[in-house]
Amino acid sequence: MRWLLVALAVACCTTSFAQPQTAPTAKDFIRVQSPVIALEHVRVIDGTGAPAKADQTIIVSGGKITAIGNAGAVPVPADANRMDFTGYSALPGLVGMHDHLFYPAGGGLYHDMTFSFPRLYLALGVTTIRTTGSMEPYTDLEIKKAVESGKIPGPKINATGPYMEGEGIPLLQLHQLTGPEDASRTVDYWVAEGARSFKVYNFITRAELKAVIDTAHKHGIKVTGHLCSIGFREAAELGIDDLEHGLTVDTEFHPDKKPDVCPNPTQAVAAAAKLDVAGEQIQTTIKMLVDKHVALTSTLPVFEQFVASRPEVPQKVLDLLTDDARKAYQANRARIAQNQQSPWPVMFQKEMEFERAYVKAGGTLLAGLDPTGIGGIIAGFGDLREVELLVEAGFTPLEAIKVQTLNGAQFLGEADHIGSLVPGKQADIMLVKGDPSAKIADIENVELVLKDGVGWDSKKLIDSVKGQVGTR
Repeated sequence: MRWLLVALAVACCTTSFAQPQTAPTAKDFIRVQSPVIALEHVRVIDGTGAPAKADQTIIVSGGKITAIGNAGAVPVPADANRMDFTGYSALPGLVGMHDHLFYPAGGGLYHDMTFSFPRLYLALGVTTIRTTGSMEPYTDLEIKKAVESGKIPGPKINATGPYMEGEGIPLLQLHQLTGPEDASRTVDYWVAEGARSFKVYNFITRAELKAVIDTAHKHGIKVTGHLCSIGFREAAELGIDDLEHGLTVDTEFHPDKKPDVCPNPTQAVAAAAKLDVAGEQIQTTIKMLVDKHVALTSTLPVFEQFVASRPEVPQKVLDLLTDDARKAYQANRARIAQNQQSPWPVMFQKEMEFERAYVKAGGTLLAGLDPTGIGGIIAGFGDLREVELLVEAGFTPLEAIKVQTLNGAQFLGEADHIGSLVPGKQADIMLVKGDPSAKIADIENVELVLKDGVGWDSKKLIDSVKGQVGTR
């Protein structure tokens, strides 16, 4: 067997020498890399919610923003690489707070997109992600190392540990906790391995959740949750820091909800869809979340695809999928169109209303895409769609941009160096043609993305992964 493996290895090497191909390196996707860069005549949308400022100059040096001000008033260093961005807007790099590195493969399995997703996040202006649950935590950590060392293009990564899940989950890729001691031990282990956040999942018990929260907080690490067996108010009382998806997964309103038991998800959605967001039940939950300083992560793109009347993902996204992934997505959409009893048309609009009410009450809204569900929602493109859907939900473009930039940075404790365009912060900047502060759809026109002052070519990154999402 050993000699057979050696022979195969030699054969592979011989084949590669016979057909030499030079694979692109990370440097091949860099459009600008200069010690000093001047972005001139650009509109600045700084991520704080402040009005956009026209005809600005941004000076970038040493990977950081060193000056921002009116064009002609900001001194431009003699050695600067001067770039005219008339007609363009500069925004902070997005901070994706539910941005997995995996994609649904069908049959209850998920594939890590080690090649395509890091490139797509970066290409579409997402310069920081929280993975928010991992099927392959070691893979995510190795991707993080490869990005940081410059081996591959990609965003900064806040790597979440493995899903903290209880007994009953039908996904073989996930460990099922055996109790609070196992939960604490698992958190300790993955903190030592490099995890910087944790996510609890559907079937966890209250005792296990409490153990996860207490152990993570001991390490100064926050916990988020996509819950089912535990309601939002229970989780808030136990000290959770963040809740994913919003009203769509809060099962506390299910009429037959039992402690530590996950009810039928479809029935739970139908029960929540019947409630009035302005009514006492939901308002009580919102008040508790705000009083307990529990953040909420919006993931509208993944739920949009559960509503037959909503638009399908655009062709430019479908072109990035493998043939099998594209066919699976289209089959899932056709299946959804046949379900006349679905609660999702009502629930999708109610979720938007819930998020507005939560923010109006003083809550901290975060945002991400969650590339799971029925497929079709992919890295980067889904993040931009999330911003657009927040605007459809009733937020102003400036408010929506802040949700997906500064709010995420503040939650991660990194607002001193990312999340807004301010002198002294890292030069994480997305440059888009048009004015998203007036027309949010312009946010899709990403052409250049700076991460730590290095400018990446959006089109080249996207073109490099066409037809590969779903496999790699």
